[in-house]
Amino acid sequence: MTVLLIIIAFFVILLIAKGVVVVKQAEVMVLERLGKYNRSLIPGLHIIWPIIDKPRNIFWRYIRTDLKGKNYVVTKSESRIDLRETVYDFPRQNVITSDNVTIEINAVLYFQITDPYKALYEVHNLPDAIEKLTQTTLRNVIGELELDKTLTSRDTINTKLRIILDEATDKWGVKVNRVELQDINPPEDIRNAMEKQMRAERNRRARILEAEGEKRSQVLVAEGDKEAKIARAQGEAQSKILVAQAEAEAIQKIMNIVQTTKTDPAQYMLAMKYISAFDNIVQKNDKTVVIPYESSAILGSLETIKQLFNSTST
Repeated sequence: MTVLLIIIAFFVILLIAKGVVVVKQAEVMVLERLGKYNRSLIPGLHIIWPIIDKPRNIFWRYIRTDLKGKNYVVTKSESRIDLRETVYDFPRQNVITSDNVTIEINAVLYFQITDPYKALYEVHNLPDAIEKLTQTTLRNVIGELELDKTLTSRDTINTKLRIILDEATDKWGVKVNRVELQDINPPEDIRNAMEKQMRAERNRRARILEAEGEKRSQVLVAEGDKEAKIARAQGEAQSKILVAQAEAEAIQKIMNIVQTTKTDPAQYMLAMKYISAFDNIVQKNDKTVVIPYESSAILGSLETIKQLFNSTST
């Protein structure tokens, strides 16, 4: 009798232990009674009927790392649904662009379960369904773009993928928050061609900049030469004006003296020209000097200058 009571007490304690369920924060447990949906257990302490009440398991994906440091994906069946945002790093896949270029793309998906009931009863394997949907949607989106547009439109592709996936997974009780393309790898020959094109473009821009700089330099030099010529011409003109003013003043003084001495001004000017001519002849160091035929005119000019100096000295 005592052994029987001990056995009964053990089973009662075991049933009580099985009937007490603690759900952690940010988790939900979907409970089925005799195979039919009963209720969803929110975070906290709950009492259930063992044997007749059982949690419904959901497939969940985990990323593990092996001894070589490589990541691999493990899918497990869990009795608790995690309501936190989850990250799925999908394996690389080959996608064909609209210009028939095969590229390798690696995508990352950020999603969150908003309705545990739909996540269990509207789809069989949620992680696998999300992965296949993401892969097919990615192929469709990339297939509408050319290679150059694909490489330069990551934000546009991410936004388009997020909208399509969020709409498609809404009936599964899933909210897609973000989609990111990690790597876009074209074939090696395409990469080499793109690198050559990029180098050619850089060289073209460098030549254009060099030509523009040389053109600008020539323009500045031409403007400098023009300004220098203008300044030189203005200086020569000013010099001629000053010389002409000095000669005018000299002539005026001579005229005043000539009027007092009653000497012909033309003879004085002619005498000055003769003296300037003789001065040039002497500066050439010629051994032979040719005297003009009208030597009397020269002597008369010298006599005129002598009279003028005598008059000025008195």
